[in-house]
Amino acid sequence: MLGKLTIDALPFYSGIAMAGALTVVCTALSVVALITWLGRWRYLWTEWLTSLDHKKIGIMYVTLALIMLVRGVIDALMIRTQQAFAFEPHGYLPPDHFDQIFTSHATIMMFFVAMPFVLGLLNIVVPQQIGARRVAFPFMNAVGLWLTASGAALVMISLVIGKFSTAYWTAYPPQSGIQFNPGVGVDYWIWAVLLSSVGSMLAGISFLVTIVKRRAPGMRLMMMPLFTWAALCTSILIIFAYPALIVAAALLGLDRHLGTHFFTGLQGGGNVANYVSLFWTWGHPHVYILILPAFGIYSEVAATFSGRKLSGYNPLIYSTVAITVLSLVVWLHHFFTLGSGVDVNAFFGSAAPLIAVPTVVTIAAWLLTMYRGRVQFSVPMLFTLGFIVTFLVGGVSGFLFAVAPASIHDTTFRVAHFHNLLIPGALFGYFAGYQYWFPKAFGFRLDEKWGRRAFWCWIVGFCLAFLPLYVLGLMGMPQRLNRSDVADWQPYLIVAQCGVVLILFGIAFLAVQIAVSIRDRAALAVPGGDPWNARTLEWATASPPAAYNFAVVPEVHGIDPWWTMKQEKTGGRRPSRFHDIVMPGNSSAAIVLGAMSFVFAFAMIWYIWWLAAVGGLGMFAALLWQTFHDRAGHRIPASEVEAIENHRAVSCVVAVGATT
Repeated sequence: MLGKLTIDALPFYSGIAMAGALTVVCTALSVVALITWLGRWRYLWTEWLTSLDHKKIGIMYVTLALIMLVRGVIDALMIRTQQAFAFEPHGYLPPDHFDQIFTSHATIMMFFVAMPFVLGLLNIVVPQQIGARRVAFPFMNAVGLWLTASGAALVMISLVIGKFSTAYWTAYPPQSGIQFNPGVGVDYWIWAVLLSSVGSMLAGISFLVTIVKRRAPGMRLMMMPLFTWAALCTSILIIFAYPALIVAAALLGLDRHLGTHFFTGLQGGGNVANYVSLFWTWGHPHVYILILPAFGIYSEVAATFSGRKLSGYNPLIYSTVAITVLSLVVWLHHFFTLGSGVDVNAFFGSAAPLIAVPTVVTIAAWLLTMYRGRVQFSVPMLFTLGFIVTFLVGGVSGFLFAVAPASIHDTTFRVAHFHNLLIPGALFGYFAGYQYWFPKAFGFRLDEKWGRRAFWCWIVGFCLAFLPLYVLGLMGMPQRLNRSDVADWQPYLIVAQCGVVLILFGIAFLAVQIAVSIRDRAALAVPGGDPWNARTLEWATASPPAAYNFAVVPEVHGIDPWWTMKQEKTGGRRPSRFHDIVMPGNSSAAIVLGAMSFVFAFAMIWYIWWLAAVGGLGMFAALLWQTFHDRAGHRIPASEVEAIENHRAVSCVVAVGATT
């Protein structure tokens, strides 16, 4: 009846695991009880969970990312605590539990923090930046969200029922094969990755078509904002890279359960190199899938808070495109030691450093923009400056990995370099965008004081957490080590643990910032819609914008169209006549599809065949229902549009009066 699922699947093997499971369950039940007590289920269902509005989908993506960020950083703290205090005793984590936490930390941060954050910001900003009223495929966009959420739910439930993978986030066979990993942990990883990858690919397709086909009249490609350019290149990378990961994860599952031998041979060998190549065909572009949107954010922030247009607009676009192309052709430098041959290693060893050239051009353009402007040191700008300083360290350290015989390839030096790229290069950018566009999404700014405190915790915590790992890597400490007997390593590991504690304070301060901002939202309100005196088109709409974004789709005549409208006094000009606007209506099919995919995956992991049939039929029914209702839309009458725009006009007048 329940397949392999028994009472032994509960985390009795460890008091720490049981405490974590109880925390997850109690938190979930508390949220359900609070929503029930407030009587907000109908509101959540109609306004959020079934919405096809790209802005609300973006907010839910970012919310998912922030929730999973807490889990990911707690995992990191557990890892560093184990390493810091397991010098002579074995520490507080058994090896198997340590490996689970190590794997879940990386999986969560890559798939369920970084990607939802990227896709959330793209959803909130890109359609408004290009003057569109909606994304090209609203239902597909919503399905992407709920498949990603289903994958995240699988990772979270593995803490309560069963165990997560111990094969690290790359899941290399034969370690991830059924012979060495017979439990359900690797299966949790496979299904979580498959669901989130399909969801990300659907979102990438939606944004590629949106940017190509739904730009405002007059907005040529070479007039698009840099963040939209980054979104375009990111969407292309997603579409090219994610199929490789989907194929790799699916074939690994077939090897485990159907006895195929794509990656593992009959005698335990097999062509593991095929898996490694497929994985890094996705993995290296994925680094730039995460970094390019952050680069776009830094471009927007640098221009806005320097009070001038970007220096080198065209070189920035060419650099973004160059990074996109190069990221697809340098994946082999991740496994120089695999024995690919001297010529192959020489080619990729030479090609890998080339990607630094457009990156340096990009950073130089930002610095030149700031140099010629009047910089305001707001929280988004602080994260931008923090990125420039710390990212250079990661970039320089990356050159060493282009040297094939270097002895640092499997040490903590690689861990430090990887985090040096993704935390300042990506996460700081997301935080900058989150602080910058928060008033666009909610109509009030975030509190600056707590934002600055969070920034300093993040920047100092990052330096303490990862700079010692460079030293440890040069001293020869392997990555993924759960304990050691080398006394010289311990002081550096203790410093690294203190850094993670400081990062955890940074997350706490971000939570306090939200609470304080909600409390003071009247004082932090932005009735005029543009608190930063920004330049791009998303700030031409109300904050928060109406469901339709633009009552009249604007016509673009150059770069920085909103800045031009303000200079020419044409911003906010009312049309002579309003028209009905048709927007996509709500759809419960997307969330049902996500929920049924979770049910199907969970049942397949535990061999509960009747439940798998229910999940499969549920997915089919949701898709079938949407097929017959795909063109159902919601018509907003012209009178309602006019009333909304009149209210906005009054708010703008009040805002102008308050500032004069």
